[in-house]
Amino acid sequence: MVEHTLILLRHAKSDWSGHESDHDRPLATRGRRQAPDAGRWLAVNVDAIDLAVVSTAKRARSTWDLVSEELDEPPSTRYDGDAYAASVDELLDIVRSLDEALGTVVLVGHNPGIEDLADTLTGDRVPMPTSALAVIELTSTWDGAGRVPGRLRAAGRPPTPVG
Repeated sequence: MVEHTLILLRHAKSDWSGHESDHDRPLATRGRRQAPDAGRWLAVNVDAIDLAVVSTAKRARSTWDLVSEELDEPPSTRYDGDAYAASVDELLDIVRSLDEALGTVVLVGHNPGIEDLADTLTGDRVPMPTSALAVIELTSTWDGAGRVPGRLRAAGRPPTPVG
């Protein structure tokens, strides 16, 4: 029985050509092209998203803006400074604090934390290049995330079904 679905989204390709701080780095042209593809995939393959938890980094916020524009009904969005450059343990804390009433949540973040979280939740190696998605079904409460293995339903850029 699926209790919750967590969709991990790594921010799109960022632009390293400027002198901005890491937190303020914008998307590159390639990233602005990639991000809507993730949104279109979500629009076709995910029934409803209840909440997006988005890192406060400019590249993560811009990625989510472009992704959510592709959704028929964009979810509520919570910008979370704790998701910026977060470790797997910090990301697990975010997931475990989610309201149990939420069925499907998107978490927009950064590597290595996002990739480590996918690995931790599923027990599988889940590469997360820029703009990649990982759709993980959790058979436990949000609070139990990581204690009971989740099932990787799809992953990649664009995601392909798994197992």
